[in-house]
Amino acid sequence: MDKITALISRITGVSQIKLRKPDYWKETFWAYGYLLPAFLVLGVFSFWPLIRSFKISLFDWNVLRNTGTFIGFQNYVRLFNDPEFWAALWHTVYYALVSTPVTMIIAMFIAILLNSQIRMKSWFRTAFFLPWITPMVAGASVFVWLFNADYGLVNHLLGLVGLGDYRWLNNPSLAIPLLIVFGVWKFLGFQTVLFLAGLQNIPEGYYEAARVDGANRLQLFRHVTLPLLTPTTFFVLIISMIGSFKVFTQVYVIWAGTAGPLDSAETIVMFFFQKGFNNFEFGYASAAAYVLFFIVFVLTAINMRVSKRWVHYQ
Repeated sequence: MDKITALISRITGVSQIKLRKPDYWKETFWAYGYLLPAFLVLGVFSFWPLIRSFKISLFDWNVLRNTGTFIGFQNYVRLFNDPEFWAALWHTVYYALVSTPVTMIIAMFIAILLNSQIRMKSWFRTAFFLPWITPMVAGASVFVWLFNADYGLVNHLLGLVGLGDYRWLNNPSLAIPLLIVFGVWKFLGFQTVLFLAGLQNIPEGYYEAARVDGANRLQLFRHVTLPLLTPTTFFVLIISMIGSFKVFTQVYVIWAGTAGPLDSAETIVMFFFQKGFNNFEFGYASAAAYVLFFIVFVLTAINMRVSKRWVHYQ
């Protein structure tokens, strides 16, 4: 073995070389063997569609013939000159900028309450988590019934106090606010559970030390809870932001396949869905999908870069 090592060292010019043991290659083989099914699933359902979508975005694609005419980046140029796209982008950004922080703040507050000594804690946890496990279509359908202008519960309750009836789902100025209300209701329980798990991982010793120094509840939250909860906060922020930019199902269900009154609820996903499956402009729709991918990628990268300054790991 030493002679072989010396010979390889002379050939390669490396003074010291370590040969792998047979067990290493055996373990590596089995490790990649176990990972192969996951790689195949990701390749077929994630990586290949990603590559295929970018290819289609460079074509004037004919879905019936599964072919198209190469037009380069004309779909992207058309996209950035399309007022409808910019309106859809603004609706999506508006929804994300409001729903994400509002949901996170409420979820953190509820998690702190549930982490304290209160009665019926298990019942409250189940009640807040129930909307998350409710199917999106079912929840959106109930939402439509609640805000129906003729027989909805919301208008009925408002009528009892003399506030009159409102055309909730037909008012363009209320489209995105209604989506925000639905989003907060839907995702509040999931974020609450994540924050609750983060709170329960904070050692009690930090709170005891702060109390000995005379810290009150506000100071405990400011100097102990918030810093040690930042990894959970960062994780919730990332997944919430990505989910906010992908909002689609609730729009489709609430407004019966349309983008709301005067397209006031048209998000980016709704935009390229309509362009692709209603107008059969799959090249144009693929370009819009890639723009969304780029936006989410950039925002995620920025958050990860900035997080190094405010995320504190134990």
